[in-house]
Amino acid sequence: MAALKKSIWITAKEYLLISIGLLSYVMGWAVFLIPNNLVGGGVSGLSAIIYYATGIKMGYSYLVINALLLLAGIKILGTGFGGKTIYAIIFASVMLNILPPLIPESISQELAVSNGKMLCTIIGGILSGVGIGMSISNGGSTGGTDIIALIVGKFRNISPGKLILAMDVVIILSSMLFPSYTASGELVPFPEKLATAVYGLVLITVSGYSVDLYLSGSKQSVQVFIFSRRYAEIADAITEDMKRGVTLIHAEGWYTKTESQVIMVMTRKSDLNLLMRYVKTIDPDAFVSVSSVMGVFGKGFDTIKVKSSRRTRADKGTGTGE
Repeated sequence: MAALKKSIWITAKEYLLISIGLLSYVMGWAVFLIPNNLVGGGVSGLSAIIYYATGIKMGYSYLVINALLLLAGIKILGTGFGGKTIYAIIFASVMLNILPPLIPESISQELAVSNGKMLCTIIGGILSGVGIGMSISNGGSTGGTDIIALIVGKFRNISPGKLILAMDVVIILSSMLFPSYTASGELVPFPEKLATAVYGLVLITVSGYSVDLYLSGSKQSVQVFIFSRRYAEIADAITEDMKRGVTLIHAEGWYTKTESQVIMVMTRKSDLNLLMRYVKTIDPDAFVSVSSVMGVFGKGFDTIKVKSSRRTRADKGTGTGE
């Protein structure tokens, strides 16, 4: 029963964080990007191009295009991923239709239009990038190129932000091939569309960097050494309550000539405060050393991804007549 409650709580927490991330993503578009007729990458960029050209709300085209891409995501990444992403796509589609009309024109004018397109591009890119990163880190996606990035990331150790950036450049540049109308119905001239494409490239750069920054921060790991006479109690608490592996290292204090055991733990940086509370509760006098690590691979952390060789030793032959 306790395990079931914990599972329900973890799932609810993930969906809540995905929702918050999506709200950040949509707010970036609704407040800063759409009022300035700016375009971005991915399905949202395509939806914006369609909206500026035809007046069809972004949520409709966003939902239809993502539905096709989602089929590939479910097939390759599994139904667990698909369930969260279906929720994310539907939630984002609804918000893209609901939120823009709810934003008062005075707020859009004050926060977005009057501050210039460059500032709005940067702020909108940060909000959408953080939203994408939050959604991805909890198993969801805002769809489009994010789904493709997750699929590729399953097989190759490639930065999601850089991959999204590479795929989105073509979408940004394609915006110059289609007509674009402002909210008042005026046709945007080509020189302004060219400038908009440049802003779009800045947007996906800022957004991609924000995705990488968020994901690297949420997945950063630390190596902890704990020196305590009550090492057994601390080790039991870490393994039983935090479900983290513990390694005991035999040590001897050179000055005191006292033998002891040192606890070594690898954990996520986000779990460090909880670990420190356990240690302090059991032994307030414990000596703790914490250091950041470049990467941790194995069970409970990241998966080791190695490019497979196209030709094995057997295929090449030994060349010695064996």
